[in-house]
Amino acid sequence: MNIFWLIVEFALFFLALSAHEFAHGWVAYRCGDYTIKHSGRLTLNPLAHIDPIGTFLLPFSLILARAGIVFGLAKPVPINFYLLRNPKKDLIWIGLAGPLANFIFAFLLSIIFRIFPIDILKQLIFINLILGIFNLIPIPPLDGSRIVSGLLPHKYFYLYVRLEPFGFLLIIFLFFTGIIHKFLIPLVYFVYNLLV
Repeated sequence: MNIFWLIVEFALFFLALSAHEFAHGWVAYRCGDYTIKHSGRLTLNPLAHIDPIGTFLLPFSLILARAGIVFGLAKPVPINFYLLRNPKKDLIWIGLAGPLANFIFAFLLSIIFRIFPIDILKQLIFINLILGIFNLIPIPPLDGSRIVSGLLPHKYFYLYVRLEPFGFLLIIFLFFTGIIHKFLIPLVYFVYNLLV
């Protein structure tokens, strides 16, 4: 892969990631949890959301393994469950906020693309769709797990969130076995073709 386009792709990824994480933080803040603001994560600055393993090691490992898809993760937004006004319901909205931000971003970019049809916009639309759809997978700490957590009865909620330390390993396993690629990419291209 051309090093220039690799740098451009990472820059675009960080842009999409910033919108995603900011949306989580903003909704959590609006729901009464001020942890995100005190931790300095209520910002669109991608540097505040970088995780050494998820943001750098995972994408480069996927590139070296020729996995067919390059992806990364940010540091999970810190949420204090006990500060939320309506914890179960708020957790669902916080989980939805990140992917929804990416889908809105992709939609707005598709409108701009119709006026200024440049390839970099297409790439940014694609990255936002991957980020939004991927994060809806219900594996902790992905956003889909927050949505599921908010819907589960209390007795199952605590069992489910205890899976989080193993979630990253499961995500890596799904990438390297091709399972993510098999199911995620066709869905991303389906939505992408609707927008572009």
